[in-house]
Amino acid sequence: MASMKYTFLLALIFLLLQTEFISLEAIWSNSSADNSTVGCIDMEREALLKFKEGLDDPSGILSSWVGEDCCDWLGVGCSNRTGNIIKLELNGQHLCDQMTGNTSTECWNLLFAVLSPSLLELKYLNYLDLSNNFFMGIPIPNFIGSLNKLTYLNLSNTFFNGKIPPHLGNLSNLLYLDLSHAFSTNFPTASNINWLSGLSSLKYLNLNYVDLSEATTDWLQTVNLLPSLLELHLFQCELHYLPQSFTTVNFTSLSVLDLSFNDFYSSSIPQWVFNFTSLTKLQLISCNLAGSIPKIAKGDLCKLQTLDLSINNLSGEITEFFQALSECSNSSLEELYLGDNQVIGNIPHSLGNLKRLRELQLDGNAFSGSIPSSIQNLSRLEVLSLSYNKMNGTIPESIGQLSELRELHLSWNYWQGIMTETHFLNLTKLYDFSLSSSPSNLLVFNVTHDWIPPFSLQYVKILGCQLNPTFPAWLRTQKELTEIQLVNTAISDTIPNWLWNLSSQLQILDLSHNKLTGNLPKSLNFSSLESVLLDFNYLEGPLPLWPNVKGLSLRSNLLSGPIPIRISQEMSHLRDLDLSGNFLNGSIPSSINELRDLYSLLLSSNCFSGNIHYHWESMQSLSFIDLSRNNLSGGIPSSMCSLPYLIWLQLSNNNFSGNLSLCLKFVSSKSLSTLDLGENRLSGSIPKWIGERLSSITMLNLRGNMLFGKIPKQLCDITNIHVLDLAQNNFSGSIPSCFGGLAGYKYFDGTTFGEITEHMDLVVKGRQYEFYDQISNVNLMDFSKSSLSGEIPTELTNLTLLNSLNLSQNHLTGMIPENIGALRQLESLDLSSNHLSGHIPSSMSSMTFLSHLNLSYNNLSGQIPSSNQFQTFNDPSIYVGNPELYGPPPLPTSVSTLSDRNAEHKYQEDVHVHIDGEDQFEKL
Repeated sequence: MASMKYTFLLALIFLLLQTEFISLEAIWSNSSADNSTVGCIDMEREALLKFKEGLDDPSGILSSWVGEDCCDWLGVGCSNRTGNIIKLELNGQHLCDQMTGNTSTECWNLLFAVLSPSLLELKYLNYLDLSNNFFMGIPIPNFIGSLNKLTYLNLSNTFFNGKIPPHLGNLSNLLYLDLSHAFSTNFPTASNINWLSGLSSLKYLNLNYVDLSEATTDWLQTVNLLPSLLELHLFQCELHYLPQSFTTVNFTSLSVLDLSFNDFYSSSIPQWVFNFTSLTKLQLISCNLAGSIPKIAKGDLCKLQTLDLSINNLSGEITEFFQALSECSNSSLEELYLGDNQVIGNIPHSLGNLKRLRELQLDGNAFSGSIPSSIQNLSRLEVLSLSYNKMNGTIPESIGQLSELRELHLSWNYWQGIMTETHFLNLTKLYDFSLSSSPSNLLVFNVTHDWIPPFSLQYVKILGCQLNPTFPAWLRTQKELTEIQLVNTAISDTIPNWLWNLSSQLQILDLSHNKLTGNLPKSLNFSSLESVLLDFNYLEGPLPLWPNVKGLSLRSNLLSGPIPIRISQEMSHLRDLDLSGNFLNGSIPSSINELRDLYSLLLSSNCFSGNIHYHWESMQSLSFIDLSRNNLSGGIPSSMCSLPYLIWLQLSNNNFSGNLSLCLKFVSSKSLSTLDLGENRLSGSIPKWIGERLSSITMLNLRGNMLFGKIPKQLCDITNIHVLDLAQNNFSGSIPSCFGGLAGYKYFDGTTFGEITEHMDLVVKGRQYEFYDQISNVNLMDFSKSSLSGEIPTELTNLTLLNSLNLSQNHLTGMIPENIGALRQLESLDLSSNHLSGHIPSSMSSMTFLSHLNLSYNNLSGQIPSSNQFQTFNDPSIYVGNPELYGPPPLPTSVSTLSDRNAEHKYQEDVHVHIDGEDQFEKL
């Protein structure tokens, strides 16, 4: 019988302590609801007034703190029996809410310059809540540890600073302690948390954001001394040690455990974490955990409601894990988050046994196979996220039976087959839908033209799937849409007028990579639109002016005419403008520089001509500029080069002239990542101070100008260089040997800028390619046709991640470096038309990635290596012009004249790919 009473008592306490322990406040709610017979005690009233003197109350929250009876004051609770103050509830947010109600009145929380020790006069105080106020960076005072009647202490989000006083360990009656700080930059710290051992009655502990880095090795042993603990919150506490074995666990009644956002240095999840059979919530988000998920014994974790292991490096399959969770006779699991890990395998059918599940997020893993048919058993499911996996097969129609579903995310997988109206039959609550597949796995979204969906979407994202050629009419029924993305969906139609009528409510409209035709409306009322993306279509006519649009991308269409002069007046909120790849002409209007919020300006591959205006100073936010492939001329404005946040400057393939140094010496940004001035008419030499001024450059292209002089060794100070193209200039001297130490060719983090369409023209394997997102995959060094002499520095063999090396058409002498085979990542090597001698190094046999080789027109001798790698290079032309070389393969006996050589290289440099009857650069 005693055991049953004890079990009942635990169950009662457990119910009271749910939902972040807020219900526990009932224990301390002895307030002054009926104080008619007992009034406020004078000494305690005076203590409150002294306490008030140490704070600033700009909104008059405590204006009620007047008069004799302090038990009627806001936030003060007294004992009905004795009149003693037992509760002080001054949560700044709650007080503001009470004061303002539903009005828009501005309210400032209480500001404390000092926390008065007069609170010690409140000898019966058992509840103290000062959360969500501003304590102006002062430390938590020691005297709080003397309020020995306290059972509830909440100092969360109070901007206290410094070390937590160990005196808090004297509060032996404490049941609830919250010192968390989520909104501060200076968080409290603790050199150790041994003082917690004095709080043997503690049931709730929240130290979120408290810096426990100095206590990282003994934190668990200390917490283990709290046998009554029900909730433990240690979110982002700088913990780094997670013991893998823990023999005796005392806090076995734990209901909530949150260790999220602590870096445990690739530790695995220890088994003891799953031994708390009373757990209802377990959160280990972004803890740098690795390995597989521990096994769960049958019947364990049956009380678990929330399990969040997302954003880790967990691997392996989860069939056994799901099986164990589903074997609970009455599983309580409602939320399961495993997103952004490395879990593999199929999603097991046992998933369907978790019938209370409301949210299932498995996105960002390596799941394969199809969605199990048992998904239809999850009748309470509200969120299903399977995006960014390797799932394939057809999408089951049974998914349309999930009548509670609000969010359905199936994008970035390899689906195939057909989706029809049946897949959405009962999804009446759906408001967020995303779907995509890959080009190799065709997924057809096939609904009838007159289909009226049962749902009302706010967000729809369909990418890489085949829709009907006509614009989907069912979107017209969706009256709450704020985001539409129909990308690469094979729509070949005009954009209907009813879609433009939605412009007042849309925030994102992305119809790129389709076959849309027709003219764009000249004006639209986009009242809250963030971005319009209509790239890669067949839209015609002049450039429209759409007020309030922040991002406009019309890349690769058929737009013509000039940029309207009034663009800055009509589209003053523009942040990103991409008009590349059209037929726009005329000069770039000077009014562009009035777009003060502009972040990116991309106008490449048009027909713009004339000089660039010289006043860019007002565009202080401009970071990305691409004016390449136009007919622009004149000098490069110094005001453009000196923009303070410039990251990307691309002016290649124009007719710019002037001295290179005149632009470079004005570059003030240490963040400049890409400088592309290739194929212009710039003159002068590369200044020696370039390494200091352009220290952050990762891509530098000065190809095809009229530069001369020596290549300065100071270029080697640009330690993160990733693409270096100095070809087709008139340099003299040798290649600096220090290039072999360029760190960029050893490591490159592949940094890209998601909101910007980056491209760069690079000559690789003898052809000029236009690289887009693949820029981060290229390590290129090109000094071809630059009048260089001397030997090839052996130090270049240190560039072990180099993809392409072109030293052709120079005056290089000596032998090919014997250790050139160390360039194992090299895909393209061109040493043709030099004066190199000696044999072909046998180490080149280890260059297994090499797919383009040209050693022609040198003085090489000896036998061509016979390894398997060289057997793939059976085209004799790559060795021609080396009369003392012999094969296999059979080599030509005649040597072409110098004019023949030049003609051949001219062909290699200028070759294009013929697409749709037009000469275009080949695009990867």
